[in-house]
Amino acid sequence: MTGSGPVGVALIGAGNISGQYLKSLSGFADVDVLAVADIDPARAAIAAEEYGVPVSGGVDDALAVPEVELVINLTVPVAHAEVALAALRAGKHVYGEKPLTATPAEGEKVLAEAAELGLLVGNAPDTFLGAGIQSALRAVRAGKIGTPVSAWTATQSLGPEGWHPDPAFFYQPGGGPLFDIGPYYLTALVALFGPVTGVAATAARGRATRVVGSGPKAGQEFPVNVPTHVSALLEFASGPRANSTFSFDSSVPRTVIEITGSEGTLSVPDPNMFEGPLKLRPNGADDWEDLPVEGSSAGRGIGVVEMARALRSGEPHRASGTLALHVLKTMAAISESVESGEFRRPGAPASPRLGEPVAPEPLPLDWDPAAATLL
Repeated sequence: MTGSGPVGVALIGAGNISGQYLKSLSGFADVDVLAVADIDPARAAIAAEEYGVPVSGGVDDALAVPEVELVINLTVPVAHAEVALAALRAGKHVYGEKPLTATPAEGEKVLAEAAELGLLVGNAPDTFLGAGIQSALRAVRAGKIGTPVSAWTATQSLGPEGWHPDPAFFYQPGGGPLFDIGPYYLTALVALFGPVTGVAATAARGRATRVVGSGPKAGQEFPVNVPTHVSALLEFASGPRANSTFSFDSSVPRTVIEITGSEGTLSVPDPNMFEGPLKLRPNGADDWEDLPVEGSSAGRGIGVVEMARALRSGEPHRASGTLALHVLKTMAAISESVESGEFRRPGAPASPRLGEPVAPEPLPLDWDPAAATLL
């Protein structure tokens, strides 16, 4: 347990996702946004002015603010490790956007250094802390579908270039549908079933180049250097199996998580969102029935609040670096299986001090990120 009162935070990376964080965090009493930084200080200044943040500038400017305890790393995936390590070495805890880092080796380095320094690492996605997935966790643990047997998940679209103004990084190493959208689905599955023990996968690349569809770069062509359609089979230590598709090559948008158990099937909400609906179809039923969806739907940043409270209480936080590292190792194992044509295992952390992945406990029903609990 360290400090008292709201936790001072700084955002590093003032790109497309930063507005969602700044909007959410400005309504959470247990965090105080003190700085916004970016490789382009002018962009950081615009974001800081819009949300009333007192300090803006480059990375060093944000890390120099003594009241900043927690850095929110919103940079592109290839920069995640570098920025996280800089923050840790400045004595700051770190919460990053997904994926944890571009490679598992980098992720282990970040977590190892944090452990050495006595600092915490958290990571997106925090959508699994939202009402939708939390209600699904409670339904499964309450035995609504009996013993979980299998899962079917699918995320299909034509990719982000139609709406994102600078989408090229989505199609470089550390991106693609697996590393960009996959963390939402895999984190939800690990929350439901526990660690992944093995994977088998195949993949394809629909097009060698893509075109920016909006913003100042509209019409510009860029290369595609990662698979854009991935199909994976996953085994979980607790017994269930999952069949998962991650695609940027489909003109039919699709978002599916169905969990089948010995007594029925659960239709789980979109893991990239925070709400419902949640539906149950018991064995022998002719149709789905709605289940209650209870909890927070406050949006991106609730993982930051949950981590901030953990900093004060000494309790473990749920959107942890350990969970994110396991998801990253699972995605890397899927990629290795694609390359080798063989079954692959994510593997345990290189050091026991990094911790073993576990399925986080559901949040209390009355957990409220907007409440002022750190006085």
